[in-house]
Amino acid sequence: MKQKLEQIQQSAEAAIGQAQSMEELEQIRVRFLGKKGELTSVLRGMGELSAEERPLVGKIANEVREAIESLLEQAVNRVKAIEKNARLMKETIDVTMPGKELELGHKHPLTKVLDEIKGIFMGMGFKIAEGPEVDMVYYNFDALNAPKTHPSRDLSDTFYISDDILLRTQTSTVQIRTMEKMKPPIRIISPGRCFRRDTPDATHSPMFHQIEGLVVDKNITMADLKGTLDVFAKQLFGVGTKTKFRPHYFPFTEPSAEVDVTCFKCQGSGCRVCKGSGWIEILGAGMVHPNVLKICGIDPEEYSGFAFGMGLDRIAMLSLGIDDIRLFFENDMRFINQF
Repeated sequence: MKQKLEQIQQSAEAAIGQAQSMEELEQIRVRFLGKKGELTSVLRGMGELSAEERPLVGKIANEVREAIESLLEQAVNRVKAIEKNARLMKETIDVTMPGKELELGHKHPLTKVLDEIKGIFMGMGFKIAEGPEVDMVYYNFDALNAPKTHPSRDLSDTFYISDDILLRTQTSTVQIRTMEKMKPPIRIISPGRCFRRDTPDATHSPMFHQIEGLVVDKNITMADLKGTLDVFAKQLFGVGTKTKFRPHYFPFTEPSAEVDVTCFKCQGSGCRVCKGSGWIEILGAGMVHPNVLKICGIDPEEYSGFAFGMGLDRIAMLSLGIDDIRLFFENDMRFINQF
């Protein structure tokens, strides 16, 4: 048995010396020192030895175990060092190589103008309200005082999903939803995307952006509307900007008006941008129609309000000097990087 133990030690030493990985060393440990290993098998046969031989064989077996364990520990350290060096060589970084240029993005021109407009109205105490882009016909037309025979409901101009559901044609839907949920005083703007079946050209797109505003409270008059929009125009286009109201018609406001501002390119003297008139149309507005207030559960005898709506794309085109709305949506970085 002594000779068997010496053979096990020699075999273990040879195997450990040839091992090149942690996996191989683990296999060697199990082979010689595991529960079913060669050394364990020899020790199980000690019951067949005489009482005089057992202490001697037990001592030799312990020496063999200690020797194998010591060799395994040394081999583990050796293999770890080899693997570490190999990994360091593989992961070496050449610090003299030029780095990759990271191109930082920036806001889209529409987003820049939208943030500026939001900041102006939030500075006047307005809150931001949002609503679904796929909405019910009720919120898009019926609740806005536009009956079924109204021209704005023409199938050729609107994306209908079903008889009762469509892609909203205006963010006025958010005004109705807000008045249903909130009690006056109300002061909100509702920016968002809208959809109409327009043929794309320099000034039309089937998808565009609107910003609509709503104020409902006691004793709200046309003077409040004019004052609010005058402050807005001066902050967006410059302190010298003037506003002009022209009579118009919207089913959900009465009286209604189109709002012009003095041309920010020529300051009202007349140029190509304003087509020589000195004025540029920027939005529509008016006093909230009593029928709309009633539909939303607000007493028009106690409360009044005003509403306005503008096309964000048009405002951005005017303020940035862009002559084609399609440039906003083509994702051409040569265009976007200019802003």
